[in-house]
Amino acid sequence: MLSDKVKKVLEKQHYAVVGNHAAVQICRWTKKSLTNNGFCYKQKFYGIKSHRCCQMSPAVMWCQNMCVHCWRPIELNLGKELGNIDDPKEIIENCLEAQRKMISGFGGNKNVKKKKFEEAQEPDQFAISLSGEPTLYSKLPELIRELRKMKKSSFLVTNGLSPEAISKLKKEKAMPTQLYISLNTPNEKMYNEWHKPSIKDAWKKFNKSLEIMKSLKGKTRTVLRMTLVKDKNLCCEKEYANLIKKAMPDFIEVKGFMSVGYSRQRLGYETMPSHNQVLEFSKRLVKELKQGYKILDEKKESRVVLLGTDKKKMNIKRSEV
Repeated sequence: MLSDKVKKVLEKQHYAVVGNHAAVQICRWTKKSLTNNGFCYKQKFYGIKSHRCCQMSPAVMWCQNMCVHCWRPIELNLGKELGNIDDPKEIIENCLEAQRKMISGFGGNKNVKKKKFEEAQEPDQFAISLSGEPTLYSKLPELIRELRKMKKSSFLVTNGLSPEAISKLKKEKAMPTQLYISLNTPNEKMYNEWHKPSIKDAWKKFNKSLEIMKSLKGKTRTVLRMTLVKDKNLCCEKEYANLIKKAMPDFIEVKGFMSVGYSRQRLGYETMPSHNQVLEFSKRLVKELKQGYKILDEKKESRVVLLGTDKKKMNIKRSEV
């Protein structure tokens, strides 16, 4: 259950709290897309429409980590137990209602096309990330299956500290359209300094999740997402490559850190790598990786580079939803 103090902090950051433990927030790229001022790199890479994406979390302030680069107020972290669990269908319906309410003002904006605004009323993509660790929500398989019934694609982003939850998704045939694991550090020492995990054997669990990801070939699209901070983890390509080979993902997103939200109190603007630095790191990583990986695409505005083995597999087909 979220306290009034935590709710006030979230609402100040323009989150809409949904039920006991979920929340939704309008992504800046959704706003930009609505006003025809750009779109998210996920649209460029995978064909996801930014104006039809719902960015939400089923565990908005719960996480096993206290990551140094996190944009949320980690000092208010509520731990690993959600308490009273809300119904998945109810969460989805309330997220959709909250999203419609938050974008309602765009209907009167002369720069927003009527058709695009109408389409935005019914998001067809759920980004299950935003804040917190979604695998702590015990009814995650039901939530993903419900989205699938509604013909909505889902991108699930996890820190990899709940390998049993990923195995449960596999066992219950409830895999998301695309599964992400965040890979930010190349070794255990840096991992503990960076993520500050509150559970035992965090590094071991993380590596187990990488191994499970490898077994998901053909069952879902798999992605490792790397966030690079200048003078922190923009290094150690060989160690990263060894970890990536454990998972053998379909894609690797190499992204530069952005100093936004509460992360500004821990990492300043000077720690944000340029797009060229991200690109050069990506080239070095490809050389270490081999395995057929190459640079498939990039989006300079987002300081992100996409690695993979087959450019033809980038766009998501509706049959995959």
